[in-house]
Amino acid sequence: MTTEVFAIVFGAAVLHAAWNAMVKVDADRLVMVAVMMATHAAVGLAVVPFVAFPTPESWPYVWASTALNTAYCLFLVKAYEYGDLSHVYPISRGCAPLIVAFVSVGVVGEKLTAQSGLSVFVIALGIMSLALTRGASGFREPKAMLYAAGTGVFIAGYTVVDGLGARLAASAESYTFWSHLLNGVPIALLAAYLRRGQVSASVRKCWKVGVLGGLVSLLAYWIVTWAMTQAPLALVSAVRETSMVFAVLFGVFFLKERLDLARLASVAVTLVGTAMLKMSK
Repeated sequence: MTTEVFAIVFGAAVLHAAWNAMVKVDADRLVMVAVMMATHAAVGLAVVPFVAFPTPESWPYVWASTALNTAYCLFLVKAYEYGDLSHVYPISRGCAPLIVAFVSVGVVGEKLTAQSGLSVFVIALGIMSLALTRGASGFREPKAMLYAAGTGVFIAGYTVVDGLGARLAASAESYTFWSHLLNGVPIALLAAYLRRGQVSASVRKCWKVGVLGGLVSLLAYWIVTWAMTQAPLALVSAVRETSMVFAVLFGVFFLKERLDLARLASVAVTLVGTAMLKMSK
């Protein structure tokens, strides 16, 4: 991974953490996610006339990405019903780079050096260890862990699919905006059905944050999709998930959350893995 790609993906990690911090408002998370996804669709509708039409070879990946992103949103919302952010988020985001690494090497056929592979493992370990800062109580919430792990599987799924699809499409921009034009539809319809009678009140409460979060998350997604056309999927995925470090920092400085030694150690391990990845060849 070149220095330029590394820096750009690291910037996307900051954006990723920012929109996750925005979601921590007192609102219906399903409706919040639906507003974000509807924002993606609206931007996609405005942009697609100005980008190339995806190649025929990339369309199966576009449809697969839509299905995986919808499942990801539903599993994430369900995970938050049983566990809090500090429990669910590290598990789901931490296991994703490991799954992407196994699939990209074992199935796609990408090559990773020993140091690159080790750095991905260290980053994932640092991220997932944040879940342990809650103590042993988190392991007594099996539903939260199950849905968090399922969320990680779907994150890995759409990461691999988007990386391969963008490489086949006319451009990363074409793939990103066409896929997000479609991604926004299923979750919006599901939210309207599952929250029927409550949608209007919930949207009025969170639409400003939801639209802003949608714009920020779409920008981060676009950057990462482009990066996966320039570098191995596993390395891009690992750097993106360092967003957890910035999520912790946002929580401490803006949301007044506590930073104890355990969380500091988790952040340190993640940063060590990131440094190892940058120095790997």
